[in-house]
Amino acid sequence: MISLTFPDGSVRQFEAGTSGRDVAGSIAKSLQKKAVAVMLDGALADLSDPIDADAEFKIIMREDADALELIRHDAAHVMAEAVQELWPGTQVTIGPVIENGFFYDFKRNQPFTTEDLPVIEKKMREIIQRNKPFTKEVWPRDKVKQVFRDKGEAYKVELVDAIPDEEELKIYYQGDWFDLCRGPHMASTGQIGSAFKLMKVAGAYWRGDSDNEMLTRIYGTAWATQAELDNYLMMLEEAEKRDHRKLGREMDLFHFQEEGPGVVFWHAKGWRMFQNLVNYMRRRLDAQGYEEVNAPEILDKALWETSGHWDWYRENMFVTQTEDDRVFAIKPMNCPGHVQIFKHGLKSYRELPVKYAEFGNVHRYEPSGALHGLMRVRGFTQDDAHVFCTEEQMASECMRINNLILSTYADFGFDEITVKLSTRPEKRVGSDESWDAAEKIMGEVLEQIEAQSEGKIKTEINPGEGAFYGPKFEYVLRDAIGRDWQCGTTQVDFNLPERFGAFYIDSDSEKKQPVMIHRAICGSMERFLGILIENYAGHMPLWFAPVQVVVATITQDADAYGEQVAARLKKAGLQVITDFRNEKINYKVREHSLAKVPVILVCGNREAEEGTVNVRRLGSRDQTSMTLDEVTAALVDEATPPDVKRANAS
Repeated sequence: MISLTFPDGSVRQFEAGTSGRDVAGSIAKSLQKKAVAVMLDGALADLSDPIDADAEFKIIMREDADALELIRHDAAHVMAEAVQELWPGTQVTIGPVIENGFFYDFKRNQPFTTEDLPVIEKKMREIIQRNKPFTKEVWPRDKVKQVFRDKGEAYKVELVDAIPDEEELKIYYQGDWFDLCRGPHMASTGQIGSAFKLMKVAGAYWRGDSDNEMLTRIYGTAWATQAELDNYLMMLEEAEKRDHRKLGREMDLFHFQEEGPGVVFWHAKGWRMFQNLVNYMRRRLDAQGYEEVNAPEILDKALWETSGHWDWYRENMFVTQTEDDRVFAIKPMNCPGHVQIFKHGLKSYRELPVKYAEFGNVHRYEPSGALHGLMRVRGFTQDDAHVFCTEEQMASECMRINNLILSTYADFGFDEITVKLSTRPEKRVGSDESWDAAEKIMGEVLEQIEAQSEGKIKTEINPGEGAFYGPKFEYVLRDAIGRDWQCGTTQVDFNLPERFGAFYIDSDSEKKQPVMIHRAICGSMERFLGILIENYAGHMPLWFAPVQVVVATITQDADAYGEQVAARLKKAGLQVITDFRNEKINYKVREHSLAKVPVILVCGNREAEEGTVNVRRLGSRDQTSMTLDEVTAALVDEATPPDVKRANAS
């Protein structure tokens, strides 16, 4: 007999080899009909799989969140069947589930186009209507290779050769069609439902290697309900409108060009916004006792070998060799440089924690296909900092960093935050004892973060995703249209100080190794700006906007008054431009609205006589008449950064 523990804590016994379907049927026949899969000890499994050992057991219904991966996986298989029904001879290669959907790569003499997608979708709906059961067989390796070889599926044969010998080779049928797959799947194709859509066609190298043949990749999305699909498609439509690359052009912020792949050409307005972010962060760090430093951008290979980055990160580093045969690397991160600064001069335990911050310009090689505007670049600025502290100070410093990160996100309007604790990866440095100690402390801090927020901050464990030198917190923020972005990190490191021989003198006059906490809030400043632009759809808060006010005149007679208005606002510290062109005022308003200027002050003869301005806000049709004193005071207050307001109020 085996014992199955259900989610409510109850335990029931069954004959060894009982399937999940049988267990569901023993509870209720209606449950057996609704079940699509089971979960054994946290892993999804087929309903038909025999259960041979004690396990935590959960029945998965189609409406459960855990079923979504299965819906997408099954939809991918149905898409592959549809393609081969429509175009016999097409080779099916790899088709995994991805975030928000799935894809499959195909080999066909004539690549697919977007015009083929509706045809494939229609055939998929036919296959789903057939409601054929998913059934699994385990085949010998030789049989798998022979069957796919006979079918002309050369890529599948190559895949078999890449699968470890000890791993079972599973074949999943849906009616007569079958594919090599690890599984699991739902009970039948009908359980996929109709809430799916094929999204796009792209080229993809076989197994991601540019030396291999180019295949055609078809992307799709699938959801449990039509409402969820509709919401997702609306989000994509909204995301397209908010694309920071499009808004960057409209707002004249930055551009990219082929001669500098993956690096940003900042225009004046964009650079002002960038500096607004740097200045905000600089004020926050100064208030927290950080010392701003700057380490060299190019360092000898030997330093990167000592740090371990040469072994772990070499393929992402830009490297050069000089005429005297010295090898240098452009820094991909700031940490080794900060250790060198810490080591320069003797440190006492009384000086700890020592906090170094740097807006460090770093470079990392990213494949050209991965580059994406500000979100994925090769040259960027990190709001990087490193805290050198004692082990006793580690928990409190992590908590201080957490509070700084969360308050920063709140200042930019982000209030849905998830903090994830990423634990030891399979490949790592350091002893198990040091990892045990670090993870224990980080786990306690995570509990404290959740308790302090009174449930407003979500917390999760992310097993195996820590840095190679230590566990870390990852801060994931949700934007205005529901997308999640991982930005801030707090990483504990016992390794780097040891490698470089960093130490401080403790209370017993002995040398002791400090704990090094790596900390970033924005992460990449460029990427964070991209996130902000898309989050606000370019409608930046007045305190952060690169141009805060446009003073526009209706007639040339009002230009002199317009100059007075602009001068008054500039003297008050606002970023102001004027528009005295001989154009209609509606044309000027439209143009500046497209450039996402938050406030337009319109001046005509009447306003000049009365000493007033007509105030128009971005995104609003309303117009308000205010005196120059009133509008100046209101805009100065609104343009004061939130951290400065807090400081002034305290």
